[in-house]
Amino acid sequence: MSERPADRYGIAPRKTRRWLPYALGAVVILAGLGVAYLGYRTYGPQDIEADRIGYAIVDDSTVSVDFKVTRKDPGKAVACFVRAMDGDTDEVGRREVLVPGSDSGTVRVVTTIKTSRRAGAGNVYGCTDHVPAYLRAGD
Repeated sequence: MSERPADRYGIAPRKTRRWLPYALGAVVILAGLGVAYLGYRTYGPQDIEADRIGYAIVDDSTVSVDFKVTRKDPGKAVACFVRAMDGDTDEVGRREVLVPGSDSGTVRVVTTIKTSRRAGAGNVYGCTDHVPAYLRAGD
């Protein structure tokens, strides 16, 4: 007597879902695009960027900071926060600087900061287009 084919060869393998790898691949690609977009928004070019060019320790209570500001809208005034730090990176002085609108997208600014003790460095903390009323020119 002959055996049934299922007894001889086992049960036929279950058919795999052929669409599953494509769906998983699409999900991975979409997730990667989402991460790339968030990274670009967070770390990509900003509307206002400030870069320190240099600094000079003038005396025990003064530091001069030289920086440049690049804006997408050069006609718009911005406020920049400049600070002085000691050797332990503790803040020993700060100043808000008005950078008025101009025709140039990039402007160079030199400012002086009075410090509570001798500074070891000076830098630009950042800039904003939300200029406080007490800094606005002509007010």
